[in-house]
Amino acid sequence: MIPFGAGSSVEGNFSTPFSGISIDLSRMNKIVAFNEEDMDVVVEPGVNWVALNEEIKSSGLFLPLDPSPTALIGGMVATNCSGTNAMRYGTMKDWVINLTVVLADGTVIQTRRRPRKTSAGYNLNGLFSGSEGTLGLITQITLKLAVAPTHFGVATTTFASVKDAAKAATRMMREGVPLAALELMDDVQMKVINQTGGAAGRTWPEKPTLFLKFSGSEGTIQDSISRVGDISKIYGGDNFNVARSKEEMDALWAARKQALWAMLAIRPEGTQIWSTDVAVPLSRMAEIIDHSKQNASGLGLFSSVLGHVGDGNFHQSVMYHPDRVEEAAAVRKCVDDMMTKALEMEGTVSGEHGIGLGKKHCLMKELGPATIGVMKALKHTLDPHWLLNPGKVFDY
Repeated sequence: MIPFGAGSSVEGNFSTPFSGISIDLSRMNKIVAFNEEDMDVVVEPGVNWVALNEEIKSSGLFLPLDPSPTALIGGMVATNCSGTNAMRYGTMKDWVINLTVVLADGTVIQTRRRPRKTSAGYNLNGLFSGSEGTLGLITQITLKLAVAPTHFGVATTTFASVKDAAKAATRMMREGVPLAALELMDDVQMKVINQTGGAAGRTWPEKPTLFLKFSGSEGTIQDSISRVGDISKIYGGDNFNVARSKEEMDALWAARKQALWAMLAIRPEGTQIWSTDVAVPLSRMAEIIDHSKQNASGLGLFSSVLGHVGDGNFHQSVMYHPDRVEEAAAVRKCVDDMMTKALEMEGTVSGEHGIGLGKKHCLMKELGPATIGVMKALKHTLDPHWLLNPGKVFDY
């Protein structure tokens, strides 16, 4: 039984090689209860996060995550999604209070009660958040909400190389600049934005670019902008642009938000985009981004780097022809090399895309047989076949 939401995940998270039943949860789209004074909301899994924030906007509260605009809450929990705001607000698991889950044998459970904190029992929210539908069907979610900031700031700055940009980003983090988001787009990605008409009515320098978002008091924002400007100069940063109005902020941030759609717009017929991600400790981020970009450039194919460098997570996209066997094999090797390098740096093969089918083979390398054994045991325990035949080990 395979739960399906918006279908916006990229690693085959909702796919199954063994057939079965697809259970579309997208029509379970009701906001069940909005508890404004408690700063929480109860929703069904088919609620769209953008629509939710629009519905509760007048309260001054919001769900502070921003994955794909098509994403539904159930899938966001199942994949433990994040987005550009994760640097400040964390990932989806940090906003889950309670889940109602239907297990494979039909048992309905609630992971906990509605208070924001509890020490009663295991952290089952953490177990089901990121489980990608393998442990049960999530049918209701209670979420914490945050107070929406009243003051914002946005800035961009360019660099001679992605390595310099990544080093500057790491320095900003290490010095404790209070950023709401810190994003990187490489020179190829900035060129794509220009090829598709620019963003917000302007063209951009075709150089590696950091996009920075600030929130807080006006004084805090101004101080942060000044510190970011000084750090950028140390690593050769130039073209430092600061937004002064909401319209300007939307214009500057538009380029980052349009990245994926811009790539899809220029994709030649018959090609696919292989988009994947890894995350490493902050001190190794510049090294792995530079390594991956150099490695991908040797393919002779379109490739670009962008990412949430504020939390050590970056994405690489390669455009290729899947029916050309040698080309597809070269891209696969490039992606596997990226995973291997991340693991060598004590990183992870997936910062936010999840495992799905695309990275199933990498999970053993990252966690090892003992940890995978624990995961299998958990899945067996919740499986009706295991409940009926506890002495039998099923091959998943």
